[in-house]
Amino acid sequence: MKPGMDRSFRVPCTRRSVVVSVASCLGLVLSCVVGGCSKEQAPARQEPLSIQVAKVERRDLPLSREFVGRTIGSIDADVRARVQGTLLEQHFDDGSEVTEGQLLYSIDQAPFLAKVAQAQGRLAEAKTKLVQAESDLARIKPLAAIDAVSKRELDMANATKGVAEGAVQAAQAQVEAAQIELGYTQITAPVSGTIGISKVKVGEVVGSIPNSIILNTVSKLDPIHVQFALSEKEYLYFANLARLEGEERKKRELTLVLADGSVHPERGQVVKVDRGVDTASGSITVEASFPNPGKFLRPGLFAKITTIAETRQGVILIPKRAIKEVQGTYQVYVVNGDGLVEQRIVQVGPMSGDSQVIEEGLSDGDVIAVEGIQKLRSGLQIKPRLVPLS
Repeated sequence: MKPGMDRSFRVPCTRRSVVVSVASCLGLVLSCVVGGCSKEQAPARQEPLSIQVAKVERRDLPLSREFVGRTIGSIDADVRARVQGTLLEQHFDDGSEVTEGQLLYSIDQAPFLAKVAQAQGRLAEAKTKLVQAESDLARIKPLAAIDAVSKRELDMANATKGVAEGAVQAAQAQVEAAQIELGYTQITAPVSGTIGISKVKVGEVVGSIPNSIILNTVSKLDPIHVQFALSEKEYLYFANLARLEGEERKKRELTLVLADGSVHPERGQVVKVDRGVDTASGSITVEASFPNPGKFLRPGLFAKITTIAETRQGVILIPKRAIKEVQGTYQVYVVNGDGLVEQRIVQVGPMSGDSQVIEEGLSDGDVIAVEGIQKLRSGLQIKPRLVPLS
């Protein structure tokens, strides 16, 4: 200590004094915690979640099915060139209406007329030989009767006549074949209907590669047909329905929806089912027929077919958004009168739009959560807001 310094201001710095100071500070902190050294209050209790709920009700549900396909003519008949030749003339307007037997195309007949003439010449030659053979036989027969000629000569005359008769028949067949080919140069409409745009031009050689043998197609458009596919499961579903309905089964009414969303005003029915399931695609082809007045619908249009498959009586139907799926298990949250949540396992049935049929797990009058199911758990208290079950 320096000379002149007052001893009363001396501050001793010992370990004991430090410990006492720390203890005093801790005591002060504890007293604040226990006794409350501030006027702040504890946080307020959190309000329950406000969740939309709906009451489950049983009702009759028409179950619909829909399928995608394409329109085709009820008859689509190809117009073919059955002989090779130069196309000389087209006798119709592309896209017009034609009648069965109407002349459509003419192929150059000159080569085929020559074949007919050649075949007719061979027929005349064969007939001449037959006349000669018959004459020889008529001359030899009396001589053979009196043994003026040998039996061998008689047999030879009979054989010659037989050969000549066969040659005449063969020549006649060649004439008929040449005439048939000549007839193929006049191509007519196979059916009545609407014809398309020609695939060939006048002056082209048709009936051989690279020119198409199919010159055009005639389609019967009223009624119009729609071809679509059923999966194997869908086929079995409808087959079982038909078996259950038995003799009371009626033709199922079909609705046709077009690419722009418009609905064809006429209803249709299934008219054809393929003989078997395609093993490559696992589907079976089905064809439906729809009246098409005015021939508004044309082949090749996109077509969606919808139908009411069956009507289930007294089913429970809830929104798909109210169902939680976990590893193949389906759950819903049921809310009691006190707002307590209970998680419940359910068995689901078929879909109907955005809703799901519940086969087991819910009863008429149960109240379920229809929103915010990701936030819910069993035992949670919520504030339910009742809304209509859409």
